[in-house]
Amino acid sequence: MGFRFQRRIRLAPGIRLNASKSELRLSVGPRGASPNVGSSGVHDHARILGTELADGAEHDKRGKQESPAGVSESERRPVRALEALLKEGGSLPLRLEINKSGDISYRHGDGTPMGAHDARLLRRHAGDGIREQLSTHCERLNADLESLALLHVQTPPPGRHMGYQPCHFPEPPPAFPILQQPTRWQQLWPAARRRIEEENLRREEVHEKAYRAWEWDKAEHDSREFAREQRETHAVLDNLEAMEQTLAERLEEISWPRETVVDFDFGDDARTIAVDIDLPGEDEMPDRQWTMPVKRLKLTPRKLSATRQRKLYNDYVHGAVFFVLGTVFARLPKVERAVVSGYRQVTDPATGDSRDQYLYTIKVARKEWERIHVDQLEQVGPAHALDAFTLRRDMTKTGIFRDIEPFGLG
Repeated sequence: MGFRFQRRIRLAPGIRLNASKSELRLSVGPRGASPNVGSSGVHDHARILGTELADGAEHDKRGKQESPAGVSESERRPVRALEALLKEGGSLPLRLEINKSGDISYRHGDGTPMGAHDARLLRRHAGDGIREQLSTHCERLNADLESLALLHVQTPPPGRHMGYQPCHFPEPPPAFPILQQPTRWQQLWPAARRRIEEENLRREEVHEKAYRAWEWDKAEHDSREFAREQRETHAVLDNLEAMEQTLAERLEEISWPRETVVDFDFGDDARTIAVDIDLPGEDEMPDRQWTMPVKRLKLTPRKLSATRQRKLYNDYVHGAVFFVLGTVFARLPKVERAVVSGYRQVTDPATGDSRDQYLYTIKVARKEWERIHVDQLEQVGPAHALDAFTLRRDMTKTGIFRDIEPFGLG
């Protein structure tokens, strides 16, 4: 449990979608707009494949306009706004809310429900763009399943110290601007030549300012990289603070499928480390897989079996300990022995209070870890691979955990 330790790392999850409250935000606008991701989910710009949306009125053969039955002026207004925006090259934000059954509710960008007539027009004229983004949304939901089951494959290989790994500055320098070249007649006309010279001077000044900012950012990056290189190459051998920071940074290198809290402490000589991993409960695992019908704009969920859900959970909780163990031995060369325990919060049926339930606890020496074949974990499975070490775990053949007492550093 967390209070046994004084040091804590809170590992944030990567961008993922919640299958029970999924929401797809998109903007209906001109062709070629690009998707982007925001804090509340996936935000995409759907491509309109038709020319424009109707304004809620239909034309008869004589050219008269007649409003569809049951469509009020207030219901036609968003469609007219959409048509105007498309003509002006703008876009209209929309929200698609997807329930557990995969059915879609259409809303305007401010969250107000969209009328049935407007939703039909939207599907008719922007159906291909919406389908494309729904398909991406479906892939993201299913990727969450895969990331939970395959966390252990990111375990660093044993057998050698993976020290400092350079991280190069990702931004290229700003390109020098293309300067305008005056035509022959512009060279003969002083006012035109002066305008071109002034524009070229402005472009050069903008580039010079951008380049100075780039140099400043790169210098700061290089300074941080030099400090990290010194820490992970030299200080990590005997400096406790450097060991703590290195472990925290290396555990943050991947996008964890779920928010994870890691508590840890070193022994007196820093040759041993105890780690507790706060694991999610089984109810936090996804319970369905998603597909997309060929002809309908919706998602189709397929309920995962109880056996599949339990295997998914077991793969994740055991994969977490493998990744943590691999990171400890790869990044902290002074550590010779690690004690790692995983626990989750459960409700005590006798009192109704929440308590910590330890699922496993394991002792591993560096020499033992160096014999593990990380590249074969997909075939072996992390739950079975733990049997090679000193392990305390009370788990039934069907994957049900019973309480255990965790190992200490002694």
